[in-house]
Amino acid sequence: MINSWLYLITAILFEVAGTTSMKLSEGFTRTIPSVLIFVCYGVCFSFLTLALKKIEVSVAYSVWSGLGTTVIATIGVIWFRESMSWVKFISIALIIIGVIGVNSTK
Repeated sequence: MINSWLYLITAILFEVAGTTSMKLSEGFTRTIPSVLIFVCYGVCFSFLTLALKKIEVSVAYSVWSGLGTTVIATIGVIWFRESMSWVKFISIALIIIGVIGVNSTK
């Protein structure tokens, strides 16, 4: 079961890298980030598939999408200097609360 959670964490990291590469590709005008989008998402979905062998899909998907969204939003604010409003902050907090809620109902 621990391997499945490591697979899920790896999937999240590659999803974040793929999404960051989307931003860096500048609409597919930069070659390396454009290629990295497909590589990262390929690796991401491969590890997500492996994680689903032992983790319930509702749990795995909520953790994958929730943590991925939270990390990407944080990268956007810190690295890409995107705005951070109270509404955005509270919304991210609610995503985290939702992920915890889904995981606590076993």
